[in-house]
Amino acid sequence: MKIDTKTFRVKEGTSVNLKHWATRVDPYYASKHDYKKLLEHHVERMSSRQNLLYADDRYALLVIFQAMDAAGKDGAIKHVMSGVNPQGCQVFSFKQPSVEERNHDFLWRTSRCLPERGRIGIFNRSYYEEVLIARVHPEVLAGQHMPEESMKDGKLWEHRHRSINDLEKHLHRNGTRIVKFFLHLSKDEQRRRFLARIDDPDKNWKFSRADIEERALWKSYMRAYEDCLSATSTDEAPWYVVPADDKENARLIISEVLVEVLDSLKLSYPKPSISHRRELQAIRKLLSK
Repeated sequence: MKIDTKTFRVKEGTSVNLKHWATRVDPYYASKHDYKKLLEHHVERMSSRQNLLYADDRYALLVIFQAMDAAGKDGAIKHVMSGVNPQGCQVFSFKQPSVEERNHDFLWRTSRCLPERGRIGIFNRSYYEEVLIARVHPEVLAGQHMPEESMKDGKLWEHRHRSINDLEKHLHRNGTRIVKFFLHLSKDEQRRRFLARIDDPDKNWKFSRADIEERALWKSYMRAYEDCLSATSTDEAPWYVVPADDKENARLIISEVLVEVLDSLKLSYPKPSISHRRELQAIRKLLSK
C-alpha cells in the first residue's frame, strides 16, 4: 500500500485541532515480516539519497522530532536512519538548557548545531521546546533572564512563533530543507507504554515520576502543540502529524516523507570538468604502469 504523505502534512494556514488528527491508521504492512522488508527497502533508499546529498553538496536537511514522552522518537531515529552513513548525519538531543544557553536568545543553542551542506541534522526535540515546555511551565520562562517588557508582552508566543518562521525561511533560502515530525500519541497508548516500562526491569531507567507529572499536564501540552503546529507549519518547513500509536507504521511514514523530500531536490553526482577528466586519465596511466 502506497503511503500518501500529504495526509499527514499540516498545510500552511491550517488551524490544528489534534482531536481531528488520528493517532492510529490502517497499517501499511501486512505482518511483522512485511514491515521489516518495507523498512529495509526504505532504509536502502535513504542511504542512496544521503550519498547523493553529500556528493551534491548544495543542500542540507534538518529533521525535527517533537512528541510527548514515550511516543517513539528515539526508536524512529534509530530505525529510519540505520542505513545512513554516520559521517553524513548528526543527531542532537536538547534537554534542560545550561546557564550559558539561558543567557542567550532562545534560538542560540540549536543554531550552533545546524547541519552543513551535504549533511543531515536530526534534532531530537528542538527550539520548539521554547514554545511548548516554556509555555506549559512558566518557571522555565522565568529562568531565562529575559527583559521585563518581554515577559509582560501579551504576544510573547506569537512573537516566538514568528521568530521561528523567520529562521526557517532564512535557512530554506540558503539551502537547508526542514522537515518537522510531531509524533501524535494517544494518552491511552502512553499509559500502556509507561506500564510496560515499569514491568520490564531493562526499561525501568526510561521512567521516572517526572513523566507522570508531565502526563498530568496533557491538555496544556495539546493546546501548546496545536498553536505551534498552526503557526509554524509553512510551505518551506512543514509539520507532519504522524500517528504514533503504531510504532512500525510511524517509522514507515517518516522514512517515506524523508525520501520524498530528498528526491524533490533533484540531486546528482558532480560531473568532472574536461580538464579534471584529462587529469584523471593522466593519473590512471601512471597508476597502470
